[in-house]
Amino acid sequence: MLTYTVQEDGLTIDQLLQTKWKLGKKLIHELRMQKAVTDQDGELLQWKLPQQKGNVLNFKWEAESSKYLPSDQIPLYVAYEDDYILIVSKPRGVATHPNEQGQNHTLMNTVSHYLQSKGHQYGEHVHRIDEGTKGLVVVAKNPIVKGMLDRMIEQKEIVRTYEAIVEGQMKSNHGTIRAAIGTDRHHPTRRRVSPSGQLAITHYEVVGRDEQFTKVHAILETGRTHQIRVHLAHLGHPIVGDDLYGAKKSPTKTYELHAFKVQFKHPITGQMIIAEDKR
Repeated sequence: MLTYTVQEDGLTIDQLLQTKWKLGKKLIHELRMQKAVTDQDGELLQWKLPQQKGNVLNFKWEAESSKYLPSDQIPLYVAYEDDYILIVSKPRGVATHPNEQGQNHTLMNTVSHYLQSKGHQYGEHVHRIDEGTKGLVVVAKNPIVKGMLDRMIEQKEIVRTYEAIVEGQMKSNHGTIRAAIGTDRHHPTRRRVSPSGQLAITHYEVVGRDEQFTKVHAILETGRTHQIRVHLAHLGHPIVGDDLYGAKKSPTKTYELHAFKVQFKHPITGQMIIAEDKR
């Protein structure tokens, strides 16, 4: 169930779902057919009737459960949680979600186990990070919030900050990398800067230096596969340990990229959420 307090006079339920929350037509149809919206006394509400500020709307419906096989094989670090959203930290070497049927060693298998232990049957990630990257992943705890967070990702309203340690001394203390990224026909998983690729924009700021390495904070304006890895390597400063993009091999076979912070305005409460991975 989801509870929402109306924030402005005159807004109808139709307008709330379609215009303000921008939910998909299929989900809106399901809510309508299941008569999912009631007031705080449990009375059904008319969707075209203007609501008053302060009115409490309850959304209760039979939602499809998530299909991940629950597993507790991966330790779960929770950076933030409320009734609607879960933000967890993915370890290096773990995939965000299964890529084949029966797979149960991913972050979302662990998230599913955690949520089911608390009585939730739904949990879906709204973005992912590379298997070799550690850090924060945002999970929606019901389909309505999932639709809202999906829109926020598309409109760049969820800011994710990464920390990378790169080889060498970067010349500029800050900058923006605008370089399209496409597939590399010589390698099945590698990406490369290519004029025929997809637009990719990364903003970066140097936050630390020593003789051999530079520590950088990076924010994605677009979300291409391996974007930060490709862009920093394109500048001549691959991420430490990222031998796929030209860095020296690491003894641990890992690379130094951490999605350490995420911030956004909560789609339900309107509060600013700032979560950091302190591991």
